[in-house]
Amino acid sequence: MPTAKFLGHACVYISEGKHSFIIDPFLTGNPMAAASAEDIKCEYIILTHSHDDHFGDTPAIAKRNKAKVIACFELAMFCAKQGLEVIDLGIGGSRHFDFGRIKFTIAHHGSGQGHYAEIYTGPPSGVLLTFGGKTLYHSGDTALFYDMKLIGEMNKIDIAFLPIGDNYTMGIDDAAKAVEFLNPKKVVPIHYNTFPPIKQDPNEFAKKVKNAEVVILKPGESVQY
Repeated sequence: MPTAKFLGHACVYISEGKHSFIIDPFLTGNPMAAASAEDIKCEYIILTHSHDDHFGDTPAIAKRNKAKVIACFELAMFCAKQGLEVIDLGIGGSRHFDFGRIKFTIAHHGSGQGHYAEIYTGPPSGVLLTFGGKTLYHSGDTALFYDMKLIGEMNKIDIAFLPIGDNYTMGIDDAAKAVEFLNPKKVVPIHYNTFPPIKQDPNEFAKKVKNAEVVILKPGESVQY
């Protein structure tokens, strides 16, 4: 059974047996981080987009672990220019690995690297990670969109990680509607309370979700799924 550890903001560490992944490893400079970049051991880094609060410590973690970076094409090429080993996919495309499958989905947000997001790195995305016989959906930063209903209909989602912070992404009401569309077994709220503009109460989110088990994780806590 896979284990997902919430490391703060939108960073999630997933492991089972010999396989390990980290999604959006923003740790350095993250006031909510439950680990340092030096603590992380992983085979793969999955990126949803390249904003600093998601791209984060990718180069340092990748180089130290000889980890492969999995991202959409333009972002993967940006990483390749930095000497990282990459696996590039496109939105809507999937690839099978010895551990399972990865598929990137659309996300309605922005993307760009650098302090002013001035370097083009392709579109933002969400990701479906099928691993250990289970499917995890990490939406990345996104607004609510109706195609989430299709994602839910076409995939049996065991656990979903969804932003609730508002301002830059979905807020609580929209995220609760997203859960209705996606129909996961479990949902974990992320991307809130890291900075003042995204301050939210996850318990309010839990009250509004009717069709899934809401698991509120503090940074450093884990859930099996």
